[in-house]
Amino acid sequence: MRLSEGRMFYLVNDDRPDRPRRFCWECGCDDTPRAAGSCIRCGADLSPRRFLITVRWETSGFEPYAACFDKQLDHMGLLSPVDLFFQDGVLCSVTPWAGEALMLDEGSPLSLARVLDLAQRATGVLAYLQINGVRLANLSRANFLVRSDGTPLLFDIDVAQVYEAPVPEAHRSIEVAHLGALLRRFTPVSAVELQDFFMLAEEGAFASPFDFGRALEEMLAKDLPEPVVDAGAMSDVGLFRVLNEDNWGWVTLQPGIVLHVVADGMGGHDLGEVASEMAVSTICKVARERLRGLRDPSDDVLENVLDEAFQTANNTIKEHSIRMGNDMGTTLVAAMVRLGKVAFVANVGDSRAYLLRRGTLHQVTRDHSLVARMVEQNRLTPEEARHHPNSNILLRTVGTERNVEIDIFRVDLERGDQLLLNSDGLWGEVDDIDLESIMNEHTDLRRCCRELIRAAHHGGGRDNITVLIAGRSDL
Repeated sequence: MRLSEGRMFYLVNDDRPDRPRRFCWECGCDDTPRAAGSCIRCGADLSPRRFLITVRWETSGFEPYAACFDKQLDHMGLLSPVDLFFQDGVLCSVTPWAGEALMLDEGSPLSLARVLDLAQRATGVLAYLQINGVRLANLSRANFLVRSDGTPLLFDIDVAQVYEAPVPEAHRSIEVAHLGALLRRFTPVSAVELQDFFMLAEEGAFASPFDFGRALEEMLAKDLPEPVVDAGAMSDVGLFRVLNEDNWGWVTLQPGIVLHVVADGMGGHDLGEVASEMAVSTICKVARERLRGLRDPSDDVLENVLDEAFQTANNTIKEHSIRMGNDMGTTLVAAMVRLGKVAFVANVGDSRAYLLRRGTLHQVTRDHSLVARMVEQNRLTPEEARHHPNSNILLRTVGTERNVEIDIFRVDLERGDQLLLNSDGLWGEVDDIDLESIMNEHTDLRRCCRELIRAAHHGGGRDNITVLIAGRSDL
């Protein structure tokens, strides 16, 4: 059904049309004729049942997951597995499935009502788990299902440790930080107060789900207005990778000034995803700090701030790489948009920015890659470059050298324009003409992001895929 980081989801059922008789899971009777609807021995309903099976292969998580299963936890917001077994070196958990959707397929943002509902429900489940001695290692979109009425359910949790007693107080904040990061991603970028609140959680401001829940109640009491949604985003691991090294982010720097960022990390586990996360968080943080208190900054100031934020992200990653003794890096593309009238677009590497204007897609950025240079020198055609064996060789990346050269483009926006930021997992699998067609077909930005990722899957899905679309709020 779906690949996620470190796991695969399968939809299964217990219907066996190849067998002349039905098996009863209640009493074990194997003699009921296929035409019968109930067990001839115990009378149990034999209608086909459906299940979601999660297959994991990270052995370090097997023991705590099994220990959590043994507790047989029961909470209305938690969908617990009904069976657990090992097969050929992998761990399989079986969960009853009633048609719920994977939150993996949800684009950002959600409505404020859905974000706050997710926050409340997840906070309650986290508190329940901690009281019952279960500490999580992570919390992501892959850990949630969504019922047809929009109700989120926590399932297939990533367990770090199981205690006989409640989780020690010193270890109760990490899940809140993970939840804050998840919620901030699903919150519209223009909902600044809620974005800031979830950022506090992400930074460790709340010691436990209980503390976060009390602060959340105060936020709910404010009856926050639903903001205009003028951006959508989504990231996906693809069809072949089991680690998503892409990252994305958005932040309101000042009223009317928004920064959008996409990064594609390189270096493998604990390297590429760290580099891309550092790039996104650093550029957003630095740009916001530099513009704090400045009234009506000029275009030159905005461009300089963007350049400085890029350089700071680059040098931060480089210094971290030196300290850790490893080799990490990332591509980076960002768009600083002011009042929907002008955008400063910057990039390093081959993550791209496009402009959709009056139905036509234009590439704004230039790839800093070997094949892109060969195309400029007329040694390759664009189509040959797409399939060239050296298409992954980059000439510039963030974090590999100090003081990287950054390209910055000014785009004067018109009514109806859209900016598309994406990693090479999108444009490498989907031709520009098809990107253009999909963007023209879908005006809902969340749905458009999902359809673009679906197209990348159909194109092969050989890499991580990240898509961010920024439109004008007065469309």
